[in-house]
Amino acid sequence: MEYVSALLPPVVMAVFFTGLVVTIVKSQGGANKSKEDAAVDAAIARAEAAGPAGEPRDA
Repeated sequence: MEYVSALLPPVVMAVFFTGLVVTIVKSQGGANKSKEDAAVDAAIARAEAAGPAGEPRDA
């Protein structure tokens, strides 16, 4: 029975990891893709408008 207790944690982690990967792959694209892309584009635009980090802005 020691082999069962030795193999159980890796098997459980493998099943969990497989489920995680499947969930991530299924959530890519679809109806929310344009909304997610717009949110990322807006965040990039805000970051570019703020200028380089550490550079003082003119008051």
